[in-house]
Amino acid sequence: WKAYMEEVEGVANGTLDYTQLKGDTGPLVYPAGFVYIFLGLYYATGRGTDIRLAQYLFAGLYLFNLLLVFRIYCRTSKVPPYVFFFMCCASYRIHSIFVLRLFNDPVAMAILFLAINLFLEEHWSWGCLLFSLAVSVKMNILLFAPGLLFLLLQRFGLLGCIPKLCICALLQVVLGLPFLLVNPVGYLTRSFDLGRQFQFKWTVNWRFLPEEVFQNRTFHALLLLAHLAGLGLFALHRWHRSKESILVLLKDPAERKHASPPLTVNNILWQPSCVCPLNSSAQIVFVLFSSNFLGVCCSRSLHYQFYVWYFHTLPYLLWCTPTAKLTHMPKVLLLGVIELCWNTYPSTVCSSLSLHICHGLVLLQLWYGTAPTPAPHTPAPSRR
Repeated sequence: WKAYMEEVEGVANGTLDYTQLKGDTGPLVYPAGFVYIFLGLYYATGRGTDIRLAQYLFAGLYLFNLLLVFRIYCRTSKVPPYVFFFMCCASYRIHSIFVLRLFNDPVAMAILFLAINLFLEEHWSWGCLLFSLAVSVKMNILLFAPGLLFLLLQRFGLLGCIPKLCICALLQVVLGLPFLLVNPVGYLTRSFDLGRQFQFKWTVNWRFLPEEVFQNRTFHALLLLAHLAGLGLFALHRWHRSKESILVLLKDPAERKHASPPLTVNNILWQPSCVCPLNSSAQIVFVLFSSNFLGVCCSRSLHYQFYVWYFHTLPYLLWCTPTAKLTHMPKVLLLGVIELCWNTYPSTVCSSLSLHICHGLVLLQLWYGTAPTPAPHTPAPSRR
């Protein structure tokens, strides 16, 4: 909180050169949306001195965030109700990130969940506007961008999604304009620095590696390749459920072939697309959440506040696939182990390895739980 207030204090004093804005923890490295939101908090809390009021405001943000998440889950009807207890009451780390530490990550995620609610209501333009606003608070929201691009192509085709992408880009220009006019290179390099190095002492997921490997650029390139490969595989084989080539997404939706109606075998409706049939809302959430999760799994480093990037999506990722009565407990256990890994401070070789194992198990169940099923043998019609 203190570092954030020091960073925006420069703006309050009239400094618009991004290279001159810094706080206790280093230079300002977030886009302009962060500056405007925390500048508002700076003035609302007596120039950052009334920390208790800031905590009350973040407590309200926490409840609003839960409301948005619950609304998403209610639309998909995939997660059993008892899981919401763990989401609300069983995560000390999440409560700390929101109400004790006052990070900007919860602000970005709350705006993102509001955008997803708009996508579920088919308000795609407004949703793209808020998605871009979330990106302007913190760039981790870009992990959802591949999934969003896929959904826009699926809904509107190539030409139809261009206006939506222009909305995202235009908002970034408008928000950053005061800083772009003063020092455009400084603003772009500071706020959208994709090559920034992370400190090994704060990493949660790569503690078991030697520090020289953790900082090695080749290692970073391999993680990027793994991320792109994972996105490609999911886009081709899990997000795209039509038997046509994925290139059909570039066409106008009106020009595409209509999918064949579901088959009825022995009076039972059979869904040939996947093991776990997904309705429209569930498909939107599945694409966005899995896109983000792939990015988290391949991140160069995860710090403790980054847990909020995917904590509220984990129940959906675990329960969006078919779940027998006996398999509920292992999924709850998996949530508990992930929580334990994030509450181990400082991180250890055991905690970071356990986190990767848990992530791997979630990915495996997403991959195999939504795999296409072979077409059933349709019996010949009876003469009678």
